[in-house]
Amino acid sequence: MTAGPRAERCELITIPISHYCEKARWALDRAGVPYRERAHLQVIHWFHVKRAGGGWTAPVLVCGSTVLRESADIVAWADARAELGLYPDGAPDVRVLESDFDSRLGPHGRRWMYDSIRGEKALVGRYGLAGVPAWERRAVPVAFPLVARVIDRYLKITPESAAESLRIVRDVFDSVATRLADGRSFLAGDGFTAADLTFAALCAPVLVPPEYGVQLPPPDELPAEMAGVVRELREHPAGKHALEMYRRERRP
Repeated sequence: MTAGPRAERCELITIPISHYCEKARWALDRAGVPYRERAHLQVIHWFHVKRAGGGWTAPVLVCGSTVLRESADIVAWADARAELGLYPDGAPDVRVLESDFDSRLGPHGRRWMYDSIRGEKALVGRYGLAGVPAWERRAVPVAFPLVARVIDRYLKITPESAAESLRIVRDVFDSVATRLADGRSFLAGDGFTAADLTFAALCAPVLVPPEYGVQLPPPDELPAEMAGVVRELREHPAGKHALEMYRRERRP
């Protein structure tokens, strides 16, 4: 549980490895909002987010009568609550960048990652179950093939779509690198904003940052082809920026 100065009973329903859930965790931690994370496995999470008042996706934040169903809404709520300055008046492109990362980087990095770890049951068992209920953990050996098929269908994962998703991720990285080429330290304005937070959080499937909100596998434990891409993107100027944001700005 995260501690904070303004105590209120909040629950964050998550898929623990989800980068959109990491985006929400990062903002709540930065704002010092006390919350309890309720982690669930993919597909099983549908029941819990719907029961909490959400749709089909995680995260969902419930604080008293407040129900927030999207990671962007959670970031904006945390920013307003603690006056974090994540949406400064002098940087109107922050929301444009955030929306672009949410709609392109997030889904396509996720699709490529799921395709890359296809069949890696042991890897999922070591790193994908942080904080989930014991019965969900016990169900993984039996449920893994079925859940994998559901995810493939839900996210439209094929070898061709995964390759296209990696191309889009690289395009996003190149556009971020162009933005950083003038020597700026942040993507918009003079300080850390929701644009930097969103970009760094949603890079997680392709960078596996060590400072992530739950433990992720180091590149050496990933399938060889995936590890090669991760190492390549970590050396990209945009990847270096995301990793630097984690090192400097991700406060547990």
